[in-house]
Amino acid sequence: MLTINVICIGKLKEDYLRLAVAEYTKRLSAFCKLNVIELSEYKLPNDPSDTQIAKCILAEGESILQKAKGAILPLCIEGKQLGSEEFSAKIDEIALSGISEISFVIGGSYGLSDKVKSMGSFKLSMSKMTFPHQLARVMLLEQIYRAFQISNNGKYHK
Repeated sequence: MLTINVICIGKLKEDYLRLAVAEYTKRLSAFCKLNVIELSEYKLPNDPSDTQIAKCILAEGESILQKAKGAILPLCIEGKQLGSEEFSAKIDEIALSGISEISFVIGGSYGLSDKVKSMGSFKLSMSKMTFPHQLARVMLLEQIYRAFQISNNGKYHK
């Protein structure tokens, strides 16, 4: 069974987001082993300098790289946008290549380090729009669930 890791910076603060993650975790249990790995946010002052932000991105990147395994797919603005069918095909392609683990990476408020991005076997962009990284987690889980439904000819994707 394929293992999917969703590596995220920070914990979900809103109940409605935690409930959505729990629902998709339950649904995905039929298709994969899912691990949602929440890493601590780097503490910054209210008005951080560029140097402090750069240090934050590097520190968060190092903690991400300690947890990322298998095919690493960072979510970043410069990544490729895929439709749901293409995303499903990408997951299938990785699984069929013999890789048994996929690590999706969602950075913190200031994004991902270049090191994390360069370790990625494929960079993914959810949209040209900007979303809160906490909402991106729910959106990613929904799309992973949709991808498995597409691959298995389920009725969810219309």
